[in-house]
Amino acid sequence: MTYEFDFAAVLAYWPLLLEGVWTTLRLTFFCTVFGILIGAFCAVVRTSGPRWARWIVGLYVEFIRNTPLLIQAYFLIFGIASMGFRLPIMVGAVIALTVNIGAYTTEIVRAGIESINRGQLEAAECLGLSKMQTYLHVVIRPALERVYPALSSQYVLLMLASSILSSVGVEELFGISNRIQSDTYRNFEVFVVLGVLYLIMAVVVRAGFSVLGLALFPRRRKLGTPL
Repeated sequence: MTYEFDFAAVLAYWPLLLEGVWTTLRLTFFCTVFGILIGAFCAVVRTSGPRWARWIVGLYVEFIRNTPLLIQAYFLIFGIASMGFRLPIMVGAVIALTVNIGAYTTEIVRAGIESINRGQLEAAECLGLSKMQTYLHVVIRPALERVYPALSSQYVLLMLASSILSSVGVEELFGISNRIQSDTYRNFEVFVVLGVLYLIMAVVVRAGFSVLGLALFPRRRKLGTPL
């Protein structure tokens, strides 16, 4: 039995594929921004906040990291809707991914914060820096600089993990591919094209993080440290 490949039938749907790529990149962008903000805040709370706040953040981190993203997405999109709080599908998708990536970002940034030498904090205090200035310039910025490669990789994985949300009705790239499969019956060709597109997006997103890292952390650029 022979199989004749027909990529032209799949590539004829390039407008839909581009729409899926755009949706995936938009999800990645918004979740990256919100995820880093949530992760940095929770990391600060978990390292130096009051005990009750550390306990709440710890519970959030452990719950999210030990439950599947798909279940979290179902709860936020369908579970809340069943209680009368209806969210647009894209808003629910952004919230689900942000809540998920925020927990992982918290642990990565916490590792960076805990790597800061105590002597630097004492030096900042001797210089008369306020607590806010100390956290921004002596703690958070150096901590993010140290863990930036790990954060970059985590957010590339976030972009790839967004394909899971096709199961809850989000028409990102993987969700669009399901429509193309049902129209063309060319499953193999669709997945080949899909794999190539995800590979290209991963390279583009990683390159974007590298450029951003060069802008945010000039010292790494001067030292030639990989981002």
